[in-house]
Formats: sequence, structure tokens, C-alpha cells
Amino acid sequence: MIAATVQRYLEDCGVDYEVLEHARTMTSSRTAEVSHVAGDRLAKAVVLKSDGGFTMALLPASCHLRLGEIQHLLARPIGLATESEVGQLFGDCELGAIPALGKPYGMEMIVDDSLDEQPDVYFEAGDHMSLIHVNATAFQRLTAEARHGRFSRHD
Repeated sequence: MIAATVQRYLEDCGVDYEVLEHARTMTSSRTAEVSHVAGDRLAKAVVLKSDGGFTMALLPASCHLRLGEIQHLLARPIGLATESEVGQLFGDCELGAIPALGKPYGMEMIVDDSLDEQPDVYFEAGDHMSLIHVNATAFQRLTAEARHGRFSRHD
């Protein structure tokens, strides 16, 4: 089921999307596998924190975050948010099923350039059984205000 905040935001932005249901999963790599979605096309969100607040990093599910690269791109020290902080920020989502949309949750975003190279992108809908699918143009519109850079590496 789509989180209400996400559904409202997508509708307000006039973005066409589809919802893909899948068996319950607890990791992005497993979600990609059971959904038959390439890991490079599944955007996972990682919530980071610094003195300036929270930032959402978006990267392919098939990759690992390079925290040092993000610190360099943002020009400030940054670390991972705690599970408790993430739960408070995403009150209408299941823990661990963070949608790849920072703006409707009042958070800046940084997007790995490799996601911009995909013909379409999938991301968590707010639970562990649904993905949102958008085409590249829609994804680029949703992340237009975000910073972009290279900060991930393949598994």
C-alpha cells in the first residue's frame, strides 16, 4: 500500500506511476529479486544526518553507499540516522520501507548519478510489499531540486 504522503505528492506533481505488488521482503536487494526488477533500477533511500538536519541519499539497490563521497559532495560531516529517527521522519511508512522521495518529508536529497542513467526507476511505496514504478522523465522531475553526484559502488 502506498503511504498517504507519497500518493498525495505524486498526484500533486502530476506524475504518472504504477504500483507493483510483491511478496513481503526486508531488504532492497531481496525486493529487486522477488519483483524481477534490476537492482540498478531500484532506488533505495538512506537517511543521513548532520548538524544541518536530515538528508536522503538515493542510490541503486545493487550498490553500497560511500559515506566519504557524500561528505565530500555536501562539504560537511554526515552520518547515518538512527532507526528511531527514521521512524519519526516517516510516520506513515513501515520501518525500513522508505520511499525515495525526500521533499514530501521535508528533507533535502542527493541522488547518485547512476539512477539518472536508467530508463525507468522503482522505489519503495512505504511498506514492504509495494513498489512505485516511474519512467526516467518522471523520476528526473521528482528529483530535479536534488543534488546529484557519484557516491555509490556496486556490490
